[in-house]
Amino acid sequence: MSAPPQDRPLRRGWTTGACAAAAARGAAEALWGGEFPATVPVTLPGGERPQFALAMHEAGAGWARAGVVKDAGDDPDVTHGAMIVASVRPGAPGSGVTFRAGPGVGTVTKPGLPLAVGEPAINPVPRLMIAAAIADAARGRAADLIVEISVPGGEEIAKKTMNGRLGIVGGLSILGTTGIVVPYSCAAWIHSIHRGIDVARATGIAHVAGATGATSEAAVARLYGLEESALIDMGDFVGGMLKYLRQHPVARVTVAGGFAKMVKLAQGRLDLHSRKGEIDFAVLAGWLAQAGAGPELAARAAAANTALEVLELSRAAGLDLAALVAGRALLTAQAAAKGAPFTLDVAVFDRDGRFLAGT
Repeated sequence: MSAPPQDRPLRRGWTTGACAAAAARGAAEALWGGEFPATVPVTLPGGERPQFALAMHEAGAGWARAGVVKDAGDDPDVTHGAMIVASVRPGAPGSGVTFRAGPGVGTVTKPGLPLAVGEPAINPVPRLMIAAAIADAARGRAADLIVEISVPGGEEIAKKTMNGRLGIVGGLSILGTTGIVVPYSCAAWIHSIHRGIDVARATGIAHVAGATGATSEAAVARLYGLEESALIDMGDFVGGMLKYLRQHPVARVTVAGGFAKMVKLAQGRLDLHSRKGEIDFAVLAGWLAQAGAGPELAARAAAANTALEVLELSRAAGLDLAALVAGRALLTAQAAAKGAPFTLDVAVFDRDGRFLAGT
């Protein structure tokens, strides 16, 4: 993830759910009134009422379609710039708003998500926002519409997300609980961590592993023979994963990562991103001394540029620094788990995915 801009306040953006609600309202107004509005207001869950411009629109006999380009602000969101399209047509009297997944929007295929298997991956809050936007546009008339949400190119964009692992096939999820994207809040990532745990629990998986990256994920899967649904792409968010697991436990949890990331965890950090703090090499040198290093080697470790450099120094001296790091990382993770009812362990790997130490 790239660093946020430093020379100005970070600009907020809009979720795919908010964009879908705006597109659906624009299409509904054209279906009922014959004209597309220049801008479309949407009331967000927090009461905000932003205006959205329609980037495309078209209509025919008994249907209308409108699109809004998602603006994620300064957040590095993979859906930034995507066109969120809503097509509407009349539904059966009394049916209310019925949702369909169009091209580029996924379908739920696994239990554990807040939507039933077979449903379009349009999350509950976006559904409420879309229905409310249509009701607002209806101005008292019956708002019985079939709403199809699509995202051109969404199936390709979804490959950059965790949807496949969550059992959402065919495209993206329409997300958002507030309608607002807060830059660098990583809300979509945290959402995926939570849903990954939900799917694992719903499918009876007893052992999940949260990994900091692709190399450690592949390595921990090999180490324990874990299936894909047991793997949680936690990234830097150890604390976020463990906090959710405290309330939604499984029998066993493994925290897996490369040596440098696990050093940060061992030093008490639950968000392992560089912006949250760097490795304290003086502390790392002290651990090396505890493992048996003499003053000269400890001094070299304190002056090192990278954690891997310290690891190589320890290896050359025949000292098992990785095991000490694993043990201290486990203490940090256990404190974050706060006595949750699951077995917790840590696995540390090198940059090539070779196992270094575990607890």
